[in-house]
Amino acid sequence: MNDDEPFLTEEELALHARLKVLQLEHADLDASIDALGRMPVPDQLMIARLKRKKLVLRDEITKIEDRILPDIIA
Repeated sequence: MNDDEPFLTEEELALHARLKVLQLEHADLDASIDALGRMPVPDQLMIARLKRKKLVLRDEITKIEDRILPDIIA
């Protein structure tokens, strides 16, 4: 084992994996929203739905990031 790598528990590994999946999904939604916005007649309802879903993902990503790196008050 490399001494430079911190030891991660199974829960932490699962959180990192979930975080990566959510970040990819968030990026995919961003690309979809951009593509829909470039259409000659953009579907505003679909764009709004995707933006809401993107916000929900952002909240979930933030929660996981907070669990991985909790605030330390000095």
